[in-house]
Amino acid sequence: KLRPASFCKDSCYLPPLRYPAVCPIKSSTVAEEYQYIIHGGKNPNNELSDKLYILNIASKVNKKFTFRCIEKELVGEIPEARYGHTVNVVHSQGKKMIVIIGGRSYMAPGQRTTENWNRVVDCMPLIFLVDPEFGCCTSYVVPELQNGFSFHVSLTRNDTIYIIGGHSIETNTRPPNLCKIKIDLPIGSPAVNCCVLSGGISVSSAILTQVKENEFVIVGGYHSDNQKRLVCNTINLDDNKIEIVEREAP
Repeated sequence: KLRPASFCKDSCYLPPLRYPAVCPIKSSTVAEEYQYIIHGGKNPNNELSDKLYILNIASKVNKKFTFRCIEKELVGEIPEARYGHTVNVVHSQGKKMIVIIGGRSYMAPGQRTTENWNRVVDCMPLIFLVDPEFGCCTSYVVPELQNGFSFHVSLTRNDTIYIIGGHSIETNTRPPNLCKIKIDLPIGSPAVNCCVLSGGISVSSAILTQVKENEFVIVGGYHSDNQKRLVCNTINLDDNKIEIVEREAP
């Protein structure tokens, strides 16, 4: 049942966005006190956003929710405007960091012609770390990520992010990607390490949701441009191992 919701007076404007990256930041053990990060996406004018918003519940009275949205000012190596990417939050040594990976953007202005003015390309395969407190952005190059990819799914556990599937616009393929990205946050500069694992699946634009502490489910998506994906998968995380198996579809 849908219920009306509103924004409080000190909230910034949150535009209607298509294909933004969204993830929760758990601020306490109470589910209603979750915060959500929203980054990028397309606005109604088909323009891409490079803004990062933090959304939380300001109040709840008689089942009526009031939200607060804050635009986080970013500095440093700011990720370019994009859509079809993922955002996650990792935790390491008592600290947390926002991680932005992949996505698609319009061709750089210097490369545009009349014919390809609205052409989109995969973003450079960089990993961006964003400090949630100060908004400082830093980009990292990892040798294992050679190609851009978009509309992949990602899941995080503590200091590790797993990247699954995705679509390459350059080759129009959906390679069975499975990458493990580990981010250490010591005092000083973060350390970003990536390794490519076997056992990935070919999928793009799917939905991933967590059903248990160490169990996730992938539903829907595409095998190819004209073939929807009708199988479901269970992802099991056990210590540092990940296993993706097919499961009965609804």
